[in-house]
Amino acid sequence: AKEIKTKLGTLLQKPDNSIDLIIPYPEKLEKKPEKIQKPSPEDALQWRESLDRMLANSYGLATFRSFLRSEFSEENIEFWVACEDFKKEKSSVKMAAKAQKIYEEFIQTEAPREVNIDYFTKDMTLRNLVALSPSTFDLAQKRIYSLMEKDSFARFLQSKQYQGLINAGGFRAASAANRIRLGKALHSATMC
Repeated sequence: AKEIKTKLGTLLQKPDNSIDLIIPYPEKLEKKPEKIQKPSPEDALQWRESLDRMLANSYGLATFRSFLRSEFSEENIEFWVACEDFKKEKSSVKMAAKAQKIYEEFIQTEAPREVNIDYFTKDMTLRNLVALSPSTFDLAQKRIYSLMEKDSFARFLQSKQYQGLINAGGFRAASAANRIRLGKALHSATMC
C-alpha cells in the first residue's frame, strides 16, 4: 500500500519533463518458454530436403542450434535468427536498436560472436546501416545461411542428434516386430 501511495504521489506532482511521466515497468514481460513438440521420425526425415524446411520447424531449429553449439559455431544460427527477428520489426526506433546490437554482436571486427563473412559483405552491411530497412542484413545473412547449408547442415544430417530423431520410429517398429515374433514363438511353444 505504501508503494502504491508513493507512486501516486509521484504521478500527481508536476513533472519537470515528459520522461518523469514514465512509470518503471519491466521492459519485457517474461514469457513462459514455448513447449516444443518433438517431430515424428517421418517429419524429421523431411528436414533433409532443405535447411529452410528444418529452420521452419521450432524443434528443428532448436536441435540444429544445439548441434552448432557442440561444434562451437552457434553464432551462425544466432545471427540468422537475429536477422529474421530484425526483418519483422515495424518500429523504426526498435529497428535501429536491433540493428546496432546485431552489428556490434556479430558483424564488427572483434565482435563477441563475430560471424565469418568477407570484407565486401561487412562493408556493404555497414553501408546499409545508414538507411535502415528490413533488408539491411540480407547480404550477410545469405552468406551465413550458405555457409551453414553447405557445411554445418550436411554434418548435422550425419550427427547422432539427427540420426536419433529419424531412427526413433525404426526402433519402435523393430520393437513391435520383435514382440510379434516373441508372441508367435511363445504361442508355438505352448502348442507343442
